[in-house]
Amino acid sequence: MATDILLPKIGFSMTEAQIAEWLAEDGAQVEEGQPLYLLEADKSANEVESPASGTLRIIAQPGETYEVGTVLGTIE
Repeated sequence: MATDILLPKIGFSMTEAQIAEWLAEDGAQVEEGQPLYLLEADKSANEVESPASGTLRIIAQPGETYEVGTVLGTIE
């Protein structure tokens, strides 16, 4: 069963953020808790960890801005 990677809400007023960089490549094997991507919001950068273990499938592209709750990819 696939696990969606959702853009998290980091901070009370955050409504959107930009993916600065994926720290793992599409198709890579990732482990739960492993840093997955770098998120830029409100002049800060945060590493977001993988919610599950499996094969990473990236949907969202770096440099783009997305709303909180957007599916950025899946882990199969």
